[in-house]
Amino acid sequence: MKKQSIPIHVAELEENGIEIHPISSNIEPYQMPHRDDHYMFIIQQAGSMLMEVDFKEVAIPGSSLFFVAPGQVHRYLRFEDAQGWLLFVDTSLLSVQSRDIFSTYFNAGQIASVQKDDAVFKLVPLLEEVVGNALVPLREKLISSLTDSLTSLIASSIIKAKHVAHVIGGQKYNTVIRFKKLVAEKYSSLKQVKAYAEMLNISPLYLNEIAKEITGFPASYWISQEIILEARRMLYYTTLDVKQIAYALGYDDHAYFSRFFKKQVGMTALAFRNIKPLIVQS
Repeated sequence: MKKQSIPIHVAELEENGIEIHPISSNIEPYQMPHRDDHYMFIIQQAGSMLMEVDFKEVAIPGSSLFFVAPGQVHRYLRFEDAQGWLLFVDTSLLSVQSRDIFSTYFNAGQIASVQKDDAVFKLVPLLEEVVGNALVPLREKLISSLTDSLTSLIASSIIKAKHVAHVIGGQKYNTVIRFKKLVAEKYSSLKQVKAYAEMLNISPLYLNEIAKEITGFPASYWISQEIILEARRMLYYTTLDVKQIAYALGYDDHAYFSRFFKKQVGMTALAFRNIKPLIVQS
């Protein structure tokens, strides 16, 4: 039987590229995972939320900020008196620096705890007012600048939570961003830290060190994670067998790939494929 594809939500946003919805009155848990072609930010003031992002459960407690990047598989699992907003933003409205920060902590540190009086909670109602009033003078300019300010505040909270604010924009930080972009482009053909280090004109040891300093994980982790994430998606989205998936990911030896997958995920590729989607009760 053909496996049902996870839907991709595209071109859903309003013409101005942004939507804001209260958490409490807007959403019910989804029974099936989905993906978006835009960013989603969870700006939670109180309560708690449980999500699944790229097949991992993520708890969002209390006053927290969380982001889901375009293409990440996600679904809502549970809400307990969650209050706040869901902010959906077209990628074009984010600054390059904010996008780089979100890319750096993609699948590792996408959440930050904040104070209940954090500035982000004051800015959302202002943006919401402008978005909801088509008669506001300079509306497009205001939406653009307020969205940039709001997403920059979220990015700032993310890097403060990682205790690396002092290195943002520095040489190490920029090198790690370049490394992660290279991995996203070349993971199917390059799987060794040494290969990426050579492209960046640094030693493998140094690349591992600065990747761990900036992200909390060594370079080798990010290479493995990119491969495993794509493998999971192919197992879920397609009917390709494990051997075909191994070859598509650059492995001539499908048995080696199977061992690698089991070591990283804790189950075989076939076992992962056969997991039935969880039906969540609201």
